[in-house]
Amino acid sequence: MAHAKNHDYHILPPSLWPFIGALGGFIMLFGAVLWMHDDGPYMFLAGLAAVLVTMFGWWTEVVRESHAGDHTKVVRIGLRYGFIFFIMSEIMFFAAWFWSFFKHAMYPMGPLSPAVDGVFPPVGIETFDPWHLPLINTLILLCSGAAATWAHHALAHEDNREDMKNGLLLAVGLGILFTIFQVYEYSHAAFGFAGNIYGANFFMATGFHGAHVVIGTIFLFICYLRVRKGHFTAEQHIGFEAAAWYWHFVDVVWLFLFAAIYVWGQ
Repeated sequence: MAHAKNHDYHILPPSLWPFIGALGGFIMLFGAVLWMHDDGPYMFLAGLAAVLVTMFGWWTEVVRESHAGDHTKVVRIGLRYGFIFFIMSEIMFFAAWFWSFFKHAMYPMGPLSPAVDGVFPPVGIETFDPWHLPLINTLILLCSGAAATWAHHALAHEDNREDMKNGLLLAVGLGILFTIFQVYEYSHAAFGFAGNIYGANFFMATGFHGAHVVIGTIFLFICYLRVRKGHFTAEQHIGFEAAAWYWHFVDVVWLFLFAAIYVWGQ
């Protein structure tokens, strides 16, 4: 009785996951620098493995805490705020790539983007036609977002787990299709990453977005597996809510990428 909880807050026990995750992130960053200096990808991959293990172990503990009743109404509010702050940090991450693209598009100067009568993209760069594969990918991602919304509505408003599973599977399938088309597009690019600022900005912005699509697809698929195991209720589904928010964020970023880099940047 002396240890009985008489409040709505979750007091976390000591955990090594924050330390392991921070150490893995440092090793991954340091390894990326070494990799860029032709020292091989081994340290980077070791750090990446530590980060992935941390993600799996830490989030598994969060799921267990949810089933143990630790995610009270107050705790769920805190989790939502935390995820909103995470998405805000992601917005600033992509803002840096947009900033770089617009800066070099409007002021195309420097050794990697020599200005020839103020031309951008640099002379010799053949850009993608935005109204073919990029437009198809835009429609695919928007349909995937609609499928995720269908799944969310089915759970939160109708408590229909079958429709939720169908919506998640459709969202995941369209996410995979988007990634396949993105890889196909990269393989047919008439410009490379190195040697010009347009290619560097293009591949960094769209490539990081592609990585987020892969992460979001995995996020939604894990939610599908959890639904099959009986997880989530109409009242409590913070994990799936976070996945849906993340997927819609990925959708919105792509709309800006399509409008700015593919259409305006042409």
